[in-house]
Amino acid sequence: MVLVLRSVFWTVVAPGTVLAWVPLALLRTTVGRFADGAARWVGLGLIVVGVTALVWCICDFARIGRGTLSPTHAPRFVVRGGLYRYLRNPMYVAVFTALVGEVLFFRSPWLVAWAAIVAIWFYVVVVTFEEPRLVRQFGDSYEAYRQLVPRWLPRRPRG
Repeated sequence: MVLVLRSVFWTVVAPGTVLAWVPLALLRTTVGRFADGAARWVGLGLIVVGVTALVWCICDFARIGRGTLSPTHAPRFVVRGGLYRYLRNPMYVAVFTALVGEVLFFRSPWLVAWAAIVAIWFYVVVVTFEEPRLVRQFGDSYEAYRQLVPRWLPRRPRG
């Protein structure tokens, strides 16, 4: 039960900030317009796909990895199943997918800027902090996983 509560808390804090709290603040201070026609539905679809993938990954983190999104309660095991079979960072990709959906849905230039900031932040965090930490923590096991599974763009699993 504690793991579930931690997962919920860190979901509200981390992805919640990227997908809800900052966009809401930006849309309140700007003239955000709802998209018309197909762009609106594409955006809504991307939001649903992104949030669904994010929830799936958070569940896998808790169930398989025995951890949460929190750096202080990170998974104790490398998660290789589910969406982690196709790419190493499906949570980041899921959040960014939902954020692009918000950009399309609301057509806000401030959300475009926010999405660019988030993309750069994700890249820097993964390359300079997370991957080196995972190599130190899990050693050859993570290194082998890293060789087989791409960082950002999914592909059919090898090996």
